[in-house]
Amino acid sequence: MGFAHRVKMETFWPPVFGKEKKMLVDNYNRSFPYLRLSITEVCNFSCTYCLPNGYQKDGEKSFLRQDEILRLVNAFVELGVWKIRITGGEPTVRKDFTDIAKMIGDMTEVSKLAFTTNGYKLKENAQKWRDAGLNAINISIDSFNAKKFHDITGHNRMQKVRDGIEKAIEVGFEDVKINVVLLKGVNDDELNAYLDYVKDTPVSVRYIELMQTGDNLTYFNKFHLSADHIKDQLIDKGWVENIRSNGAGPAVNFTHADYAGSIGLIAPYSKDFCTGCNRLRVTSTGDLRLCLFGNVGIPLRHMLQSDDQKDDLKAAISKQLDYKASSHFLALGDTGIMTNLSSTGG
Repeated sequence: MGFAHRVKMETFWPPVFGKEKKMLVDNYNRSFPYLRLSITEVCNFSCTYCLPNGYQKDGEKSFLRQDEILRLVNAFVELGVWKIRITGGEPTVRKDFTDIAKMIGDMTEVSKLAFTTNGYKLKENAQKWRDAGLNAINISIDSFNAKKFHDITGHNRMQKVRDGIEKAIEVGFEDVKINVVLLKGVNDDELNAYLDYVKDTPVSVRYIELMQTGDNLTYFNKFHLSADHIKDQLIDKGWVENIRSNGAGPAVNFTHADYAGSIGLIAPYSKDFCTGCNRLRVTSTGDLRLCLFGNVGIPLRHMLQSDDQKDDLKAAISKQLDYKASSHFLALGDTGIMTNLSSTGG
């Protein structure tokens, strides 16, 4: 780069507290208020684009314990993180999922606590999870057609998942999103079904471009479709692109005056997708990932064994921002060390 790499710190106000915080900023002037924390690689669905053969245990893996998670989150909070998303795998398969959520939810510095789920336990647990402090949720539902849903996920639970979404709204989740992986020739003809749903339902449907991973090249080549396929239809129907909100993810959001909900597009192959990157990731075994498709994982777990290690942990996290690249290289077919989306939390 021709200049000394140094992590800079900038003043930042989390939206709830009005208390001055210090925020990590990389060499490209991107700040990182957002941590995506995976707590398991296990998933009980067999989605064709992620784990088509189901979760296959790879030796004896020990996922992060609650005490390790607490130390990790405390360190990130002191580095300015105020938004945390709990991911997997399917995070709710952990028996202590609610306890983990409450532990993080009790931290007043974390103003947005989200999780991503396939929704299989949502209807019966939505109230409990909201009470634990979770206030935002993403539910994967790649089709509103029951047969297609089964073909994609391996489960006949489409209606149950939809009922769970309604329950999440009812119990007061402040931010409810539906994730739809866009698949050519499979669900690319369902935009109108989702538009009908958001007509009166205050949720955001987010179309996500299929991403190449280390194990899905043949599948990717067959089913990848640019998000422009959806964008062009939205514009033709009078939908308007919105300005990205503080702390938001990479979705480009569209709204329409006649609709209660919104439509978002996540297009990782689009130009300048990484310009607004604002998140870091930690895997379920304690590796820091600077990018979903990066080429290295930085072990942190050995620094999560004692409260006395917090300064070393914070220094290690900060130092790694020196090495965060300006973008991923998906367009060149470089998927880094990402084997499948369950391994890093997507």
